[in-house]
Amino acid sequence: MRAQHIEQLVELSRPAVHPEGWAVVAASRPDVAANRRVGQLWRVSLADGVRTRITQGVADGAPQLTPDGTRILFTRADAKGRPQVWVMPADGGEPVQTTDAPGGVTGFRISPDGTRLALTVREVEPGRAGTVEGLTAEAQSPRRIVDLHAQRNGVGYRIDARSRVAVATILDVGAEPDYERAPAPADAGAEAPKPGSRIPEATTLTSGDVEHVGAVWSADGREVLAIRVDLGPVTDLRGAIVAIPVDGGDEREVLGTEANLSIGEIAADAHGVWAIAQDVTESGIDFVARNASLYRVVGDAVEQRTDEESVDLAEGHLTLVDDGVLVQDRTRGRVQVLHVGIDGVTRLTTDATEATGVATHGDQVVVTVQTPTSFGELGIVEGDGTVRILTDFGAPLQEAGITVPTEHDLVVRDGSRVHGWVWLPEGEGPHPVLLNIHGGPFAQYGVHVFDEAQVAVDAGYAVVQCNPRGSAGYGRAHGLSIRQRMGTVDLHDVLDFLDGALAAHPSLDADRVGIMGGSYGGYLTAWAIAHEDRFRAAIVERGFLDPDAFVGTSDIGSFFGDEYVGTDPELVASQSPMAVVSQVTTPTLVMHSERDLRCPLEQAQRYFAALHRQGTEAELLVFPGEDHELTRSGQPRHRIERFDAVLDWFGRRIPA
Repeated sequence: MRAQHIEQLVELSRPAVHPEGWAVVAASRPDVAANRRVGQLWRVSLADGVRTRITQGVADGAPQLTPDGTRILFTRADAKGRPQVWVMPADGGEPVQTTDAPGGVTGFRISPDGTRLALTVREVEPGRAGTVEGLTAEAQSPRRIVDLHAQRNGVGYRIDARSRVAVATILDVGAEPDYERAPAPADAGAEAPKPGSRIPEATTLTSGDVEHVGAVWSADGREVLAIRVDLGPVTDLRGAIVAIPVDGGDEREVLGTEANLSIGEIAADAHGVWAIAQDVTESGIDFVARNASLYRVVGDAVEQRTDEESVDLAEGHLTLVDDGVLVQDRTRGRVQVLHVGIDGVTRLTTDATEATGVATHGDQVVVTVQTPTSFGELGIVEGDGTVRILTDFGAPLQEAGITVPTEHDLVVRDGSRVHGWVWLPEGEGPHPVLLNIHGGPFAQYGVHVFDEAQVAVDAGYAVVQCNPRGSAGYGRAHGLSIRQRMGTVDLHDVLDFLDGALAAHPSLDADRVGIMGGSYGGYLTAWAIAHEDRFRAAIVERGFLDPDAFVGTSDIGSFFGDEYVGTDPELVASQSPMAVVSQVTTPTLVMHSERDLRCPLEQAQRYFAALHRQGTEAELLVFPGEDHELTRSGQPRHRIERFDAVLDWFGRRIPA
């Protein structure tokens, strides 16, 4: 795979399954010519995997079927570029717009009777850009900031556009369409008539200095349930579950913040509410290595249904079934489907896949998955724990060339084991080596096809990457081990895994090794080159590099550093790459995005300036218009330019 082949990274949405035995999914991918993500909806037969493109939008997504199976609803941008919900007949026909939210729709759910939508929308503050014709961002009034979490990466100032819950009727797709009114002689001297619209008007149900997200319906359709998040001056990750009558009445609290849960997703059945949430304790910010668990709320009773120490549902969704719920557990580089019912937890998948979406068709469990050779396929879960793949969305990527890595579980210096992978390029070697470190830190490298490694191995580099202590997927103790000890056992793990990989693969050249990582990976790369001189070159990307400056500049600065590196100045300094930058002699490329609010650009600028002033060979590469997600969802042209920069930097110092 080469950089331009990112166009073949086709990703699938959660499937929606029709009773007649077919599924609809949204397939999206980067497009270099359009310089954006593009995609449409596809209908896929569950019998033989035959697929048909059924929409022609630029970026159609998030399909859902009405309960009676007659209509498909999905998201598409309107004429102003705002995401809205569109509806079309399930048996084919032209989609029509059914919402007109001024700030756009960020999520929707169909009511049990199939007539209405529960919407999560953005309510833009009057006077901000977009609410006044011709008003530019520079001409807006100042913002009064009273807290340390007023911004959000990828969004900007969250106080500009609150997240609200609304309800709206679904447009009748069989009704007469709108027609543009022609001018008439009688219009002379009169105010120009305003064009009408048949799009149903939404009713906003929430307001105030709070946000409501993740709106879903109650089983009887009388209430919309949502997660309420406080926006007060004190940072608090805890949320509440509330129920809002759709036909009038006061909001009631189903679960309060005294439960100490940071809530990610909810679903309601006839008996109560299911929730995926993390216990952040009474402090409200104790988030480090907190596995997301499944909770059941019935009346005043709250029951935790999965084990926080060993199961992590942070990358999954809730799928209601007759006898419980289906969820997804991230574990050892996989994301596996679990069934949670009255009799406990049953693991339904065990193979080398990462489940990204789940649905059911009778007794069948239908999944969208990522695999070692595809970024997105639709399949059926078999009784032996494997996924029978039905589609071939990944075929063009496989034709471009995919290398399947070797999986290792290696013993490190203190007797612990570290899990990871090694990619080998063609030929006998000796091959130069790139050590990659993931972000997070409570995240994981997985088994799915990974463009970072594939592009490097195509260029002739062996790639080594692992999930050191601090990573997700190996139990809470594994993730918690670096809390206020960053740069200790995690550094030992990546270095020892590298040595183990060099020993296991004689074709790797131990004298020509580079190192790179992004976010937390940028942190550990910067930390490693301050304590090791074995690397020929390094790339520090979007890094957490200066904990002191992180507070007040990062969208998570009010709590991330306090929890991960502590607040004692000496303790913080003992884990800070800026405190040891003077020890760095490795040639270093610092890469960052201009609009990164997670690890702000200042982190990179100060680190580069320190390297430059002390005479260490260094360059700074800044991507305009991008945020913290450049490598995953940035402009395709920038993603290719980034790959070019990576290969150029290592090519000048560690030629392959």
